[in-house]
Amino acid sequence: MAILYDSVARTFTLHTAESTYQMKADAQNVLLHTYFGPRADGTDFSYLIVSRDYGYCSEPAENTAGREYSLDYFPQEYPVYGDGDYRVSALQAGIAGQAPALALRYVSHRILPGKYDLPGLPALFSIEEGDAETLEIVLKDLYEEIYVTLLYGVFEEKNIITRAAVIGNRGAKTVKLSRVMSMGLDFPEGGRELISFYGKHTLERQFERKTLCHGITEISSARGTSSHHHNPFVIVCDRNTAEDVGACCAVSLVYSGSFKLQAEVDQFDSLRIVCGLNDNEFEWMLGSGESFAAPEVVLSYTEKGLSGLSNGLQKTYRENLIRSPWKNRKRPLLANNWEATYFKFTGGKLLELARQAADLGLELFVLDDGWFGKRDDDRSGLGDWYVNEKKLGCTLGELADRIHALGLKFGLWIEPEMVSEDSDLYRAHPDWAFVIPGRDPNRSRSQLLLDFSRQEVREYIKGRIDDLFASADIEYIKWDMNRSIGNVYSAADPGLSQGAVRHKYILGLYEVLEHMLAQHPDLLLEGCSGGGGRFDAGMLYYAPQIWCSDNTDAIERLRIHYGTSFGYPMSATAAHVSICPNHQNGRMTPFRTRGVCAMQGAFGYELDLDRMTQEEKDEARRQIRLYNENWELFQQGNYYRLASPYENPDFTAWSYVSPDQSRASLSVVYTDVHASAKPYRLKWKGLLEDALYELDGKLYSGTALMHGGTVLPWPECDYDSYMTVIERKN
Repeated sequence: MAILYDSVARTFTLHTAESTYQMKADAQNVLLHTYFGPRADGTDFSYLIVSRDYGYCSEPAENTAGREYSLDYFPQEYPVYGDGDYRVSALQAGIAGQAPALALRYVSHRILPGKYDLPGLPALFSIEEGDAETLEIVLKDLYEEIYVTLLYGVFEEKNIITRAAVIGNRGAKTVKLSRVMSMGLDFPEGGRELISFYGKHTLERQFERKTLCHGITEISSARGTSSHHHNPFVIVCDRNTAEDVGACCAVSLVYSGSFKLQAEVDQFDSLRIVCGLNDNEFEWMLGSGESFAAPEVVLSYTEKGLSGLSNGLQKTYRENLIRSPWKNRKRPLLANNWEATYFKFTGGKLLELARQAADLGLELFVLDDGWFGKRDDDRSGLGDWYVNEKKLGCTLGELADRIHALGLKFGLWIEPEMVSEDSDLYRAHPDWAFVIPGRDPNRSRSQLLLDFSRQEVREYIKGRIDDLFASADIEYIKWDMNRSIGNVYSAADPGLSQGAVRHKYILGLYEVLEHMLAQHPDLLLEGCSGGGGRFDAGMLYYAPQIWCSDNTDAIERLRIHYGTSFGYPMSATAAHVSICPNHQNGRMTPFRTRGVCAMQGAFGYELDLDRMTQEEKDEARRQIRLYNENWELFQQGNYYRLASPYENPDFTAWSYVSPDQSRASLSVVYTDVHASAKPYRLKWKGLLEDALYELDGKLYSGTALMHGGTVLPWPECDYDSYMTVIERKN
């Protein structure tokens, strides 16, 4: 059993392969958090909680334990506002029109086989009987009929614990929710560091590590998306934690909208983490009998360092979060026309690009923006999802058939959440867009947002998507979203607050995606939001791959991929070879290096194939052959960061190792060159020590490659690269 309840001590102990998580209902029915760390036994760890009479630490109203009992410094499982705890809270709620205050106390619990789900929200799932267990703990407010059900999913072998919270109103009065976090997590001691991933458009998920000081550190997005700027994934670690050693804990929110994560180091050096919905302007009214589910958080604790943590998360997300049948299939190598043509194309030009793609050995041709409505630039047409047959010179179905005749699959770019003011849809339904009455809207990329909180809007989009699939054989969709959510106002319910609309928008998005995938279960869906603006665990539930960044420069992608790899599967990281000079920063890099970098993830090309030199075409064929021969290694192997682009100015390196450790790849991109340079030596990871591997025609033991390493070849030019694959021979 992964979940154990001691009825005498009233402790709940959750075991995974590498960790133990414990909480306790104390004598006053407060649910205390007692332990989260290396796997332990069933000891009641509440003996570690020290009680004293501290000044300005108030006691709960019903306190019978004297002045040495205060929730202001006790570690709690789900801290709430108004119960004498002045640290960051997980929940602020109360009867509408009254001062918000809660006093949650333990009522009951259940231990269930399998993994709970969250209707309307993405969440991890079981893939076989017995691989997960669920714990439900019910808490109730002492004064009102407000209940909180805490949900825990334990994947023992995967070293994963999930958390969620459901707030229920079982009384007659309306309950107002002002803050809903998915979890609270208390560590009794500080001295920890926080790894987070900041960024901006075209430079997402940049690695940042900092010491957590006294006070509140916040990582959040108020943009209506998880955003380019901050990612809903962090790592809490010890100061000595490195890739291969040290304690670290992942906190990953399975949600695609505005979020907030706060880390507070308090007066006694204790650390509290809360994570969930962004509560800026958030307001949700719960009527009698209604409930509200907070998104899921995924936790993982290990003392095997950052590599152990990230490889565990990547495997779990590949197997227990991504539902698409494509997660276990070879992803088709694609050509996308965007950087080749932008809006300026004809059906003839597209077919010529498709012929070139087929000749190179690619498998999927993707038609990007500009195929619909009045859409020759980014100032019009969004919302009018009917085919511009004059521009294509044929119907969409005829174009798809011609591409299929070349031996290629056909894919399409869409941006259904948006509307242009210069569109038939906006002229017919201006109230369907987010516009505050009496104010000119804030525009971004000359577009507004459709109100996905409205059922009629969602039904319209579902219908247009259904019509597209009925008109052509479409096997791939790139779902884009090219602005932040602002000026939030729903004409359908003027009294609805911005915070409620923002969350309902995300629930509406999930509903539409669910509809599309239910109708077309074999569809390969790629998520996108101006590149990596919605690269989060919530989207992975629907899309097995996400366009990692609009920045296709191989050198800047090194840092983007590096940061992404800590929390997400590299098989989900869509990466393409593009033209040089690069369209984002003008950098020149060798064609080989662009391929080496792009082969870290879901591989493809995004350039004018018709303008490639013969040398580039030969190199592309070599890359395609190499990827096809090793796709299982790249999609399912363990990923190791061997040289950091933040710490090594000379080169960045990574490797994949197959689950059975019989094959491994090594990739290096040189980021600086020197005269009379020293030899570069690099140590492999993840191999079998007593196995023999063939490298450059010679046999080496796993021990030699991991402890002695290998000497890298000299770089021959700026941004040169090296890639090799080794195979076990005994």
